[in-house]
Amino acid sequence: MESLKNKVAILTTVANFELYEKTSSLFPEGIRSFVIDGRNGMHALHSIFYMFKKLKKEKIDWLIMVDEDVIFKNSQAVFELIEFMKRNEYSVSGVRDGGAIKHRNNNPYALNTFFSILNFKKVSKLFNTNEIIGNQYINKGEFEEDLSQLVYGFDKRSLYEPYYCFYFWLRRKGEKILFLNSKMIEEENEQISNEVFAPNGTSLLIHTWYARSYGKNEKHTARIDKVLKQISFASNPRKPIIFKDPMFYIKMQIFKTVKKIKMKLS
Repeated sequence: MESLKNKVAILTTVANFELYEKTSSLFPEGIRSFVIDGRNGMHALHSIFYMFKKLKKEKIDWLIMVDEDVIFKNSQAVFELIEFMKRNEYSVSGVRDGGAIKHRNNNPYALNTFFSILNFKKVSKLFNTNEIIGNQYINKGEFEEDLSQLVYGFDKRSLYEPYYCFYFWLRRKGEKILFLNSKMIEEENEQISNEVFAPNGTSLLIHTWYARSYGKNEKHTARIDKVLKQISFASNPRKPIIFKDPMFYIKMQIFKTVKKIKMKLS
């Protein structure tokens, strides 16, 4: 197990550091922690591209990608999940963005990025930004698989999230995705948070959603704190390596301005 931990790291793109300081105490122990500072708007596909750039020399075999509003219940079980993925040659695991979560009715063939485990070593060798960007499309019937177990709505043709291209690209490369089971949690007559399970049925974590609202919105702050109070915290807080692209916000503003000009000219 220790030899595996040396090859595993965890990455969070953080928009709310107040919440991260609390939830990161529950991260799997004995592995390196990295943070992408997302307060300048970096997230989703931009974050994925940035992580490959910043982590390519870190000698990481397996990368756990997790949002700061994820609360681990059994963090050590992720190592068993990684071993399962290795044995069965899965390149990535996570929860579908359609059909598995009540308020996510989008594409069931792609993951939601709140939690996933990636064979970083293998995928890094395949990584190609232009190829990935060019995969934001769905061919009718291309990814047909049994979706009968899904209990919520979904749209097989959805391109709702720009980061879908990353998972479509992996699938078209022949890489296998392990879709994890999830169930909604009843919270004062609402269902917002979802619980995620390993293939053997072990409860891994709870995703509370609305990280950006923590500390700002009374309802969501109280709701997340209620989950946190049910978990035993580690004594030592994380001291991650933090990455930030200081020019990201400016680059995005320039990109948007150029796009608007092109649209007007056309």
